[in-house]
Amino acid sequence: MKVGIPKEIKNNENRVGMTPSGVAELVRRGHQVVVQHTAGEGSGFADAEYEAVGATILPAIEDVYAQADLIVKVKEPIAPEYPLVRKGQVVFTYFHFACEEELTHAMLQSGAVCIAYETVERDDRTLPLLIPMSEVAGRMAVQNAAYYLQKTKGGKGKLMAGVPGVKPARVLVLGGGTVGEAAARIAAGMGAEVTITDVSLPRLKQLAAEMPANVHTLYSSEHNIRCELPTTDVVIGSVLIPGDAAPKLITKDMLQLMERGTVLVDVAIDQGGCFETSHPTTHSEPVYEIDGIVHYAVANIPGAVPNTSTIALTNATLSYAIALADKGWQQACRDDKALARGVNMVEGKCTYEAVAKFWGLDYTPLAL
Repeated sequence: MKVGIPKEIKNNENRVGMTPSGVAELVRRGHQVVVQHTAGEGSGFADAEYEAVGATILPAIEDVYAQADLIVKVKEPIAPEYPLVRKGQVVFTYFHFACEEELTHAMLQSGAVCIAYETVERDDRTLPLLIPMSEVAGRMAVQNAAYYLQKTKGGKGKLMAGVPGVKPARVLVLGGGTVGEAAARIAAGMGAEVTITDVSLPRLKQLAAEMPANVHTLYSSEHNIRCELPTTDVVIGSVLIPGDAAPKLITKDMLQLMERGTVLVDVAIDQGGCFETSHPTTHSEPVYEIDGIVHYAVANIPGAVPNTSTIALTNATLSYAIALADKGWQQACRDDKALARGVNMVEGKCTYEAVAKFWGLDYTPLAL
């Protein structure tokens, strides 16, 4: 099979769909791999490294899409790429269809087979292709929150760790999944006083047993969240419903409960955000203020550390990409239920129920 690695063109997205190491594995199995010129530069991988393992470098993104049967990338196609995606082509990437109607209709019209990293799901409900980027995003959410908590950046002027005789910052983490756990650990490591919420009592029990002493657990309810906000300096939103829009846990009226300069970091923005006042931002313009509250809602947080992110992502996606290339998407999905759950669209039909329901589309089970 011919596998294509295009250059990401989303704002400040420096990751690439596969490392040279990953490409080497595909080539070793007899597949052809075409990589767009400079696709890996932002992640620290030169064209020569891809050529050295057997890839062919193509000059333009149009060439990659035209030649490849399987496209492996990082972020969802954006408008200039829509006409390049063709019927029957397999596109393997993060899609987040539930927060982008134009993308949803464009991919349906293309007739492509769209396999979303974020909905590849094992029987135990874990999301193996979302976990590595969630770990990066959770860690970075706290780094960015600490930065924007500075007075010169619009924040309260508080140091996360405090100093002897001065209390540390208070951090509220909404959601106890991979992002939330990573965020809580980093915030705790910086010395902050952390509260992490979730609706699962078994998960809260697990977190309480495993987290440092400065992390406290709290059952997630609107009342409990409202009670926390007046004394909270940073809120990390990390709630995820696979394939569906995130619930709005912080409503606009709740902003009045917070002190000016409170920092909100919405890691769930890829799925529409879990703050009512969130809208996607970019690494070039990452923050905005509403009612004196700083909002950080960058939709590709891990793109700021592309070397780490690309290696971590390839580690997770490579086995699935190999299966798709070796067997074709249909047999690969028959053999692996987790991968089958990642199929969101097939030749103009929506095969992921949550996306179909969200946009009012006809749902066609993949088995049909």
